[in-house]
Amino acid sequence: MRALENLKILDFTTLVPGPFATMMLADMGADVLRIESPTRPDMLRSMPPFADGQSTAHGTLNRNKRSIALDLKNPEAVAIAKRLVEDYDIVIEQFRPGVMQRLGLSYKQLLEINPKLIYCSVTGYGQTGPYRDRAGHDNNYLSISGLNGYSGRGGDRTPIIGMPVADIAGGSMHAVIGILAAVNQRHISGEGQQIDISMTDAMFSLNALFGSTYLGAGVEPTSGSMSLNGGSFYDYYRTSDNRYLSIGSLEPQFFQVLCETLEDDRLLALGNQQDPESQQALRAHLDEIIACKTLAQWREIFREKEACVEPVLTFPEACEFQDAAQRAMIVDVKTPTGGSQRQVGSALKLSKSSPKYGTSGGAIGQHSLEILDELGFDSDAIAALRSSGALG
Repeated sequence: MRALENLKILDFTTLVPGPFATMMLADMGADVLRIESPTRPDMLRSMPPFADGQSTAHGTLNRNKRSIALDLKNPEAVAIAKRLVEDYDIVIEQFRPGVMQRLGLSYKQLLEINPKLIYCSVTGYGQTGPYRDRAGHDNNYLSISGLNGYSGRGGDRTPIIGMPVADIAGGSMHAVIGILAAVNQRHISGEGQQIDISMTDAMFSLNALFGSTYLGAGVEPTSGSMSLNGGSFYDYYRTSDNRYLSIGSLEPQFFQVLCETLEDDRLLALGNQQDPESQQALRAHLDEIIACKTLAQWREIFREKEACVEPVLTFPEACEFQDAAQRAMIVDVKTPTGGSQRQVGSALKLSKSSPKYGTSGGAIGQHSLEILDELGFDSDAIAALRSSGALG
């Protein structure tokens, strides 16, 4: 048995937030069916590079899923979606508020078809409030949530993160949590419910650690003022070959090992002082020390040391690390054309339900005929749907 094999999900999402969420659910066994527009393809499909005729990003985020191409502006296509809701009792969508209602596919409209429906909407600003209809992107949600306000180094431009944090940590992860919470409540009550995920809300909730200083004590979090954002020696240090070493030896036992390994008495004296000036002096001294050796040399020096010191790896180097760690974080997934593609695996390790990787994401509507056959449509009916434009 796979952990989520009893869940059937209709996925109306595109790009990153929804597809990443349903990828996680599909990896754990959920039956995920994508409803895709034949006239407005998911932009992720056009994101290079390509392998076996498909975007590698699309192939990964949409693995283990089936696809049916329906033009939801056509009433016949909407009727098919409604028939699917009779069996697929979880819906996830990320249109702007009001779009699904205009299509005839809102929560209230579909609830009449399936009273146990769980309906998750992922948007930038939520289903209510003055910003509900406002356009936005990942960096906007990070900014308006306050997180960017105390990120980066004081006086410098707010840094661009290497992955869409608000989309994934905000949209995808919170959608998965919300869906599974609603599934559990449905087991208890027998009723479904609507889930309203705002990526801005989700990112604001991640202020819990440092936002508490302002809300609870009136102390505003600012860049470079706290131990984890530049207010201490917890930082990244340039090596002699222009690479970086991360040093996070905050706890006394780890700092002791750091000082002993570097054989520098001044470090210990500075580290015993927690005032900002001493911490800045400590960081400057570490800058000088770390700049004297290459990253490879520092990796060897700290290889067996418990000091919370690790190299900043490139992604290819991180892949080598994962291979060596033997944690199954890089997996081989079959492609629709019969080939194989290396992909990032699932981080969820359940002792009685391992992730399963079927096939990477394929063409739009790849499973349309299969799905319609399951619904009882014959060849003439399918030909009529194609003629009307309902089916891509």
